Amino acid sequence: MSGGAEAPMTVRRPEVIVDFDVRDGLLFVSLKNIGDASAYEVTTQFDPSFRGLDGQKDIATMNVFRRAEFMPPGKAFVQLVDPFALYVQRKEPTILSATISYRDRDGAQYRDLIKHDLRIYLDLGEAVVRPARSSDVPGG
Repeated sequence: MSGGAEAPMTVRRPEVIVDFDVRDGLLFVSLKNIGDASAYEVTTQFDPSFRGLDGQKDIATMNVFRRAEFMPPGKAFVQLVDPFALYVQRKEPTILSATISYRDRDGAQYRDLIKHDLRIYLDLGEAVVRPARSSDVPGG
């Protein structure tokens, strides 16, 4: 090479996030490694805790949030929480935070706090397409 500048080294690291999404009226929570390196010993703490599946399941106590031993890049665990309208009607928390702790292959520790305000989904309109019943079809 002749006198050119060296390309900067990119640091590969895991980046694990918790995200919420509402699709077709259903609330989902996901744990995702959006980084470009594997994450190890991933733990998630929610504040406050919240319940799903018709109020029967404490989501924070699920094994995937208590400790996921290994998450390669691009890995995502997605859990149905509830129909969003029922979640809100049950007065589950709509403002919460997730603290995610994990390490990389070399033992470097990471800790991220992500705050979520689920009330934004109350403002967003969403079309829910339901299949036609035979009684809705002329001659059916």
